[in-house]
Amino acid sequence: MGKLKRFLVPVMLLIIFEIVAVVLWLAKGELFYLLNFSYIGICLSGGLILYAYHFKYARLAVQLAVGLYMLVYLGLISQENMQIEGFWYYLFLGVFEAATIHYAVAKIFGPLLFGRGWCGYACWTAMILDLLPYKLPEKPRKRFGFIRYLVFAGSLVFVGALFVLAVPNLERIMFWSFLIGNAIYYVVGIALAYLFKDNRAFCKYICPITVFLKPASYYSYMRVTVDPKACISCGKCKKVCPMEVGVNNNARNRKNATECILCMRCVEECPVKALKL
Repeated sequence: MGKLKRFLVPVMLLIIFEIVAVVLWLAKGELFYLLNFSYIGICLSGGLILYAYHFKYARLAVQLAVGLYMLVYLGLISQENMQIEGFWYYLFLGVFEAATIHYAVAKIFGPLLFGRGWCGYACWTAMILDLLPYKLPEKPRKRFGFIRYLVFAGSLVFVGALFVLAVPNLERIMFWSFLIGNAIYYVVGIALAYLFKDNRAFCKYICPITVFLKPASYYSYMRVTVDPKACISCGKCKKVCPMEVGVNNNARNRKNATECILCMRCVEECPVKALKL
């Protein structure tokens, strides 16, 4: 029975993605949606199975498989702006396509199921940042979280202004904003990682996507919980958490509760196996 439990979450996740894939395929009449969400679901569930068998680079493998697919195929080849500007663009057009569907599934409603799992397993920005040397923060957390809201508002104003001013060639502008925006994200993310000695500094202070992710993540079904009877309060879980989450507390409002990326480092390091997903 114990061996079967390790497959419960991966199978459940795959089934959900397959349901989304089939529903969108039938509703939109495009095979792309079936293939797209099936691929992502297979990658995520496969990665969790690899993790269950203690494959060291399971999460990194999923990050690369999903992140590169979205960055290279959807972004560069298909020229779909999958950043937040692309979401505003399609939303203002009144079209339920590409970025709007992606955001609805992965970043607005999805976090009710898997929290900030997007940040830990699929983000193409974090995919690069996680390769940097500061996997655990070496400096105290700063009070710079307000910056994410400024970036969020700036993206909305930018796209809104394009529509108000009736700027031509919006599709082309969106593609170039995707290229330039990603370049800026990588440069800023890498610079902040070295400045604050924290690979995830960009995620904590700058990333505008977290404005969508954080509220729903508060109510996430999938979350790391602790068995208070087994916990020995050694503090190892908090020391290895890249997002500084107070995982030794089951309360929804625990420290940095909405920032868990489900990296599972705390579960791995717990000496008494008091933590579980």
